[in-house]
Amino acid sequence: MAGALVGGAFLFGFINVVLDRFLSSEAANLVIGKKLGPDLVERLRISLHAAEALVDDTEYKQLDNPSVRDWLNSLKDAVYVADDLLDVVFTKAASTQKEVRSFWPIVSFLNRDRDMVAKMEGVVRRIEYLEKQKDFLGLEKNTKKNFLSWRIPSTSLVEDNILGREWDQQEIVKMLNGKRELKLSVIPIVGIGGVGKTTLAQWVYNNEHLMEGFHVKEWVCISEDFNIVEVTKKIIGNTACDTEDFNSLQLKLKENLLEKKFFIVLDDVWSDDADVWKRFKTPFQYGAKGSSILVTTRVIEVASIVQTCPPYILSELSENCCWSVFANNACFLESNGDSALEEIGKKIVNKCKGLPLAVETLGRMLRAKHDVKEWKALLESDIWEFSVKNTKITPALLISYFQLVPHLKHCFVYCSLVVSVLKN
Repeated sequence: MAGALVGGAFLFGFINVVLDRFLSSEAANLVIGKKLGPDLVERLRISLHAAEALVDDTEYKQLDNPSVRDWLNSLKDAVYVADDLLDVVFTKAASTQKEVRSFWPIVSFLNRDRDMVAKMEGVVRRIEYLEKQKDFLGLEKNTKKNFLSWRIPSTSLVEDNILGREWDQQEIVKMLNGKRELKLSVIPIVGIGGVGKTTLAQWVYNNEHLMEGFHVKEWVCISEDFNIVEVTKKIIGNTACDTEDFNSLQLKLKENLLEKKFFIVLDDVWSDDADVWKRFKTPFQYGAKGSSILVTTRVIEVASIVQTCPPYILSELSENCCWSVFANNACFLESNGDSALEEIGKKIVNKCKGLPLAVETLGRMLRAKHDVKEWKALLESDIWEFSVKNTKITPALLISYFQLVPHLKHCFVYCSLVVSVLKN
């Protein structure tokens, strides 16, 4: 799901790249104009701009409409082909003449390769065809949904108070205290995204009384890529590691933990690869009695692989607690307790289904909005009806994504791509 969102905003930017390279290039205009006439250039310009105007709406509607998703993928393929053909033209031109000041070598190349010309014509027709499907698919141009908060790496720091989690705090303390005689205990906290697993783990990690006697404390955010080399380096301390050799890293970690009582948090674990976990945890067997690893995960299969005791299932917050979180973040009490806003706000909270992250996010989003129409538009958004089965994004957080203006969506895409490149 997250990838689909990124794909829509990324395509918007990529179309602009193609337009800049193809249509703003004097060389390209002259080559196509000489060979096929200005009509093809104009058709391509119009069709790309028309398709570009639909991307925002398709990004929104493809979430629960497979036909729109297929349309978006087809458009992406067509734009990629156009860009590839453009590469072929200019690569050939560069090999013919160092400076593209005289464009006849390119025209000569096109004369010799009519198949390439036909492909360019085919791309234009394909994009034109896709643009004409907008009415059938119910697509609108340049729609503004006026509605991602995305998953950023977690930190061990936490606010002092966790509203509505007093019982959960007591239960986790009991679990940790009850495992002090074990050589190593691995305690998974399991719950759906946004329910507060990380926040609870942060509270444990920063509880000075509970952490008394632990010689080593480390917090590592795992997310989707459980790279055991990188995770091991983080636990050791990246500054102390100048090797990528897994054996050397494990020996170093063993040395650091030997006969020491440690508390490690592995936050947001997704990998249920039992072999990876078996190899990763080996050095932890050498710590002192009472050592613990706290794992937060959305996936019960992960808990079944890593656990040394039954997982702690974190349930949703009560509606009253959620309302308090929402009202605090929306500064509702500072708005003189408007009864109409309160009624709508409580319905919004109810739709968040007990997820504190969603409640907090939407509360902040409405913080500066005091118009009943704006609150009602949020309440009546059809995003609430989207299926979130097997996805990592709740409807409430999807709404906050569509609140972003286009240039911020593009910024989000850029940052996501940078993170992806750095991971690889």
